[in-house]
Amino acid sequence: MMIIETLKKSGLFRILSDEELKDISVLFEQASFKQNETIFHEGDPSDRIYLVAEGNVKIVKHTVMGKDIILEIMPAGDIFGGVAVLDKKPYPASAQAMENAHVIYMNRVDLIKVMEEYPVLKLEIVKYFSDKLRDAHEMLKNIATERVERRIASLLLKLSEKVGIDASGLRKIDFSLTRQEISEMVGTTVETCIRTMSKFQKQGMIRSSESRIMIDVTALRKFLEE
Repeated sequence: MMIIETLKKSGLFRILSDEELKDISVLFEQASFKQNETIFHEGDPSDRIYLVAEGNVKIVKHTVMGKDIILEIMPAGDIFGGVAVLDKKPYPASAQAMENAHVIYMNRVDLIKVMEEYPVLKLEIVKYFSDKLRDAHEMLKNIATERVERRIASLLLKLSEKVGIDASGLRKIDFSLTRQEISEMVGTTVETCIRTMSKFQKQGMIRSSESRIMIDVTALRKFLEE
């Protein structure tokens, strides 16, 4: 049941009918990972495409300077490892569980078979990964051209849209997100991130509650428009 429900959440597989999802669900396996446990390492052979079933997964790039950069956070229904699987190249980044996470996965051979059996998936895959590439370009542009405060504000808004839930008139990012992880996503130091988040909190644009960040979406958007 978890496999079919996860496929229904997916931007790629949810275009298939319930009967078709049931047919391909037998090709998927399940796995669970504890907080910060690695699902695959950068440079590993790419033989599986993964979907997040429960929890969140972060995609991490390791730099030659020994620092980590979080490229993306994947919530339930998101696909990761797909591009590498399709071009048969090693995974370009590592995947780690945030808190506890459950995933489902399919091997490359079965993925190709499914794409041949359901040609509509080929177009959906192109659209899906084109959107991912556009998001990556936007992130790189922001890191190169925007001030740190604006980069952090943009990230918080993006996460609130992607994995947020409504809470007391605010938008809560529904997983634990440390200042270290935020700094790794926007390309700044932890100290600068702490100062910026404190400033946002004093100005009423964000609040913290039980290790969750709550965002005043209107206030952050207004800040970015200034």
